Amino acid sequence: MYDARIDQLQKAIMEKDSAVVAFSGGVDSATLAYLAHNALGGRAVAVTVKLLSYPERELDNAKKIAAEIGIKHRIVDFDELKVPSIAENTSRRCYYCKKEILGLLASVKDELGFNVILEGSNASDAIVYRPGREALSEAGELVYSPFVEHGVTKEEIRQIARHAGLNVADKPSSPCLASRFPYGDVLTRESIGRVEIAENFLSDMGFTELRVRDHKGMARIELCPFDFRELLINREKILSYFKMIGFDYVTLDIEGFRSGSMDEIL
Repeated sequence: MYDARIDQLQKAIMEKDSAVVAFSGGVDSATLAYLAHNALGGRAVAVTVKLLSYPERELDNAKKIAAEIGIKHRIVDFDELKVPSIAENTSRRCYYCKKEILGLLASVKDELGFNVILEGSNASDAIVYRPGREALSEAGELVYSPFVEHGVTKEEIRQIARHAGLNVADKPSSPCLASRFPYGDVLTRESIGRVEIAENFLSDMGFTELRVRDHKGMARIELCPFDFRELLINREKILSYFKMIGFDYVTLDIEGFRSGSMDEIL
């Protein structure tokens, strides 16, 4: 079943002849990079745009998965906080950020003389809040989203990744750190760095699916409910560390981990 799906996607990518792959190192972009590398060889290059809100451990992971796939990999630095429409953190933040990222990817594409940008949106994205989709739509033929065109869901992508033996097949989604702040709270280098340090601390303790939401200095920790007990056992250690790095209050959200919880009030 998945051999046929892979053939279908690779043939569609092959028709583009050459491509830059928008590459975060998550399961969607990694699977897309794998398909593009198989279809196009050296005429496919993975490009990671390193935002301030893109965690360093995610960059390390992206480097490893690109090497695992064998695809050429470029990293482009981008300080998104220099763009007021992003730093202001309105509910349209992702639209403005995606526009900037696509511009950077287009520059690499033009430099290489390639034809298109490949990006990993999938059929499951249609049911969640994704203002960045508007930027993709505005880009027209500059951007090709094969998973969307062929109706490939998130779970199918994971199955393809498993079939291909990619280490990221079961990797949890990891949106940028800007998603940890309520809309309207201005993003700063310090606040983004504090959330990154806090999440790294919990990850190093063995927690997997997690978020640390920053509500003006109050940390709201989201974990899977079966991890609550372990967190409470280590309550004093976590509380001490979070206060040391600058949080005034530390709370556990008993509703548990859920991706996109900041969008629930929209």
